[in-house]
Amino acid sequence: MIEDKDQQRTQLSDLGEFALIDHLTKNFKVKQTSTIKAIGDDAAVLDFKNKKIVVSTDLLVEGVHFDLSYMPLKHLGYKSVVVNLSDVCAMNAVPTQVTVSIALSNRFPLEALEELYAGIETAAAIYNVDVVGGDTTSSTKGLLISVTAIGTLEGDNEVYRSGAKPNDLLVISGDLGGAYMGLQILEREKEVYKVNPNSQPDLEPYSYIIERQLKPEARKDIIKLFKDLDVKPTSMIDISDGLSSEIMHICKQSEVGCDLFEEKIPLDPVVISTCEEFNIDSTTVALNGGEDYELLFTISQEDYPKIKANPSLTVIGFIKEKEAGIHLVTRAETRIPIKAQGWKNFSA
Repeated sequence: MIEDKDQQRTQLSDLGEFALIDHLTKNFKVKQTSTIKAIGDDAAVLDFKNKKIVVSTDLLVEGVHFDLSYMPLKHLGYKSVVVNLSDVCAMNAVPTQVTVSIALSNRFPLEALEELYAGIETAAAIYNVDVVGGDTTSSTKGLLISVTAIGTLEGDNEVYRSGAKPNDLLVISGDLGGAYMGLQILEREKEVYKVNPNSQPDLEPYSYIIERQLKPEARKDIIKLFKDLDVKPTSMIDISDGLSSEIMHICKQSEVGCDLFEEKIPLDPVVISTCEEFNIDSTTVALNGGEDYELLFTISQEDYPKIKANPSLTVIGFIKEKEAGIHLVTRAETRIPIKAQGWKNFSA
C-alpha cells in the first residue's frame, strides 16, 4: 500500500484544546446506562443506582504546566492532586479518591520522588481522599504527572456547565488574578537568578500570590456551604483557564448571554499592587490569568438572600438571553464583548 505523501496536515494550534477535544471525541457514543454525563464537562458522572460517581483526570507536563526551577517538588505533588479535586468540586461533588501516575527521567533520584509524594500525601490528608492506585514509568524528557480524581454525589445534586438560565446571577468564590501574578514574580526572580545566582530575593511582600501559584486550594468548603445553605447552583465550573474562558464555557453550553461587571470582580490588594508594579491591567489579569481554581457558578435570584452575606462569595454578573451576547460592563459603563484569552494548549 503506497503512502499518500500529500495528506492534509492540520496544526493543533488551529483548533485549540477544546475544539481538539470536540473533534477527537465527536464519534464516541455512550453505551452504558451507568454513564450519565460523559465528555464535555469538568468531570464525568456515573450512576451506580445507590450512588453517583464523578471522575476527572488531568495531565501535568514539565516545561508546559510547571517549571522545577521554582516549583518545589512537594508543592508540585500537592498541586497535582488539588487541581483535579477542583474539577470534582465543580460538579458539586465531594472528592473521595485519586490515582496518581508518573513518568520521569533518570535525572530524578529517589529523594526527589519522596518529596513529590510527600506533597501528594499532604493533599490527600487535608482533603480526606484516598490514593488508591496509579502507575510509574520512564520518560525520556522530564517529569509527567497524571492524576485521576473520583468523587461522590448525593441524590440529584450534580451541577453541569449547561444549566444557567436568563435572570440567574453569576457568582464567584474567593478572588482572582493571584496565581497569574505569583507566576510573574517567580519568572522575574528566575531571570534575576540567571544573571546573579547569589541574589536573595525578598518574596515576603508577595507571599499570598506566590502561594496561589505554588499551592492552590480546591474549594471543597464551598460545596459544603451549598449543602448547609440549601443552595444548588444552576451551573458551575472551576477557574483553571481564566474567568473569560470559563464564562464563555457556561454561556456556550447553557445557550445564554451574560453581563460581567468589572467593578464587581474580586481582587486582592496584593494583586492590584503587583499589577501596578508590572504595569499590567488588573482586570485583564483577572479575566485571562487562570489557575486560581475558584468556583464560578450561577444561581437563581431566589437563592441570593442565602448567599449575600457570605464573604467568600461575590456576585459578579447577570445571565441574559443568548441574543444579548457576552459582555464586560466596564467601570465607565462601556460594554465590551468578552473573548476567551486565557490558557490555550497547543499555541506554541
